[in-house]
Amino acid sequence: MIQSLSPEHWEDYELIDCGNFEKLERFGQYITIRPEPQAVWDSSMPMKEWEKIAHVKFSSKSSSSGEWIKLKQMPDRWHIRYKTNHIDIKLRLALTSFKHVGVFPEQAVNWDYAAKAIKAMKIEQPKVLNLFAYTGGASLAAKSAGADVTHVDSIKQVVTWANENQELSGLRDIRWVVEDALKFVKREVKRGKKYNGIILDPPAYGHGPNGEKWKLEDSINEIMKDVAELADDKNFFLILNTYSLGFSSLIVENLIRTSFRTTTNLEIGELYLQATKGTKLPLGVFGKLNY
Repeated sequence: MIQSLSPEHWEDYELIDCGNFEKLERFGQYITIRPEPQAVWDSSMPMKEWEKIAHVKFSSKSSSSGEWIKLKQMPDRWHIRYKTNHIDIKLRLALTSFKHVGVFPEQAVNWDYAAKAIKAMKIEQPKVLNLFAYTGGASLAAKSAGADVTHVDSIKQVVTWANENQELSGLRDIRWVVEDALKFVKREVKRGKKYNGIILDPPAYGHGPNGEKWKLEDSINEIMKDVAELADDKNFFLILNTYSLGFSSLIVENLIRTSFRTTTNLEIGELYLQATKGTKLPLGVFGKLNY
């Protein structure tokens, strides 16, 4: 069955409105306006109303960068918290030149799934691998739930950012790896390593620290086969998340079914954010496996 999932009950985050290729969001006490290529419909509120309540708006200079225009006084960096029964983490946010602020809020659904899977395992410290791990939301969630976590990303600056989030959250001992994800996974396979949980949130395009090129449709099948080799035989969960226009939930389902021997508890679906004004904003498809 194909599901649709959106995070719930997050005090420090709110999607207020979206449309006209933009979104209006609240992170803690600050409200941002950012580009959103999926929001092809009309917004519920006119832009002048958005700008009345927003603190900052991102203006694109090109397809890959731009600048923030402050409409009200606010800091360039601030903190938010995510707290549930299994997770209690803090994240440092910032106004970057790439329109990002340091968190993908829709991923909170996957953080919850990982934390619950870890708590359910009758293992003292389940080993969890987080690939394409960005600023570490999933790594922190897994660590907060009691896992032994390895965090892999190809960009040193975001791994440093993730380490700051670990300190901010009062956590420690996450293993930080700055490397191309595909290379790291292949090396772990050769070493005979096994993990109880593997999380992947690969970009549509990317580069490794040594210029390695990543293109989702060219490399995802290869890395999924290698990831399957790292899966523990008895206690394991998988989260695969893809945010790429044209990448359907059926593609994700086929990738998992052809890579893993056991797919009994496979869940497939679409992540979205529910706007306060009523619109649902789609933000990628997922596949989850748990045994």
